[in-house]
Amino acid sequence: MYNRVKHYREAQGWSQGELARRLGVSRQTVNAVETDKYDPSLPLALRMAKLFAVNVPDIFIDDWEPDND
Repeated sequence: MYNRVKHYREAQGWSQGELARRLGVSRQTVNAVETDKYDPSLPLALRMAKLFAVNVPDIFIDDWEPDND
């Protein structure tokens, strides 16, 4: 799994600090999410999607496919 948080943040012209302020989290949390060191909670992922006006799967990409055996 990987994410596009940095892509969407930069497209808005926001710093990590600005995104953190808008989300109500620390800048360190934003950095950890962007560098794949922390998977956000579902509520935080939903807030990010609302803020960027996209769907959660547009931000957080999971290439996993179920085994259909």
